[in-house]
Amino acid sequence: MAEPPTPRAREIVAAARELLEEEGAAALTMRRLAERLGIRAPSLYKHLPDKAALEAAIMATGFEDAAAAFEAASGGASEPLATLADAYRAFALAHPHLYRLMTDQPLPRDRLPAGLEERTAAPLLRATGDPQLARAVFAFAHGMVLLELTRRFPPGTDPEPAWREGIAAFQARVTAHESEPLTTTGPRGQ
Repeated sequence: MAEPPTPRAREIVAAARELLEEEGAAALTMRRLAERLGIRAPSLYKHLPDKAALEAAIMATGFEDAAAAFEAASGGASEPLATLADAYRAFALAHPHLYRLMTDQPLPRDRLPAGLEERTAAPLLRATGDPQLARAVFAFAHGMVLLELTRRFPPGTDPEPAWREGIAAFQARVTAHESEPLTTTGPRGQ
């Protein structure tokens, strides 16, 4: 797992995230970042070994922010799944370039802080009570967000009803899952 960043590395990562959020992934180059910081590009390598390390550090800040948003959304919510879906969607739409960096490539787990991925997923696991169902909900939410971010819905289409339908279907499955008896051979005992 990743070592905690130095204070200067945190400053660099913050500037890189700002550049990414403002201008997108194409603008996130070591040269552009160095210009933003008023230093020479080789100086960046004293703090981060390569661009992949920089991207992983930016992703870590995104996962930390997402985890905090999901934890806040799920705390005491009467409909935790719907509340989490809203928080997920809001995070992705508020940070489209960061979201794409976090999800458009293999996750560099070895470069992320220990436990961060699990912390980010924990509210959804609690809301569904089942890892496979949580993965299905994540796949639905991710797909819906990508459709919104890439403007794949027909012009004038409101994606909100599709979100509500999908989450209602998953909530029905969660409710059915909760009512299944606990056994060692059935779905709850797998």
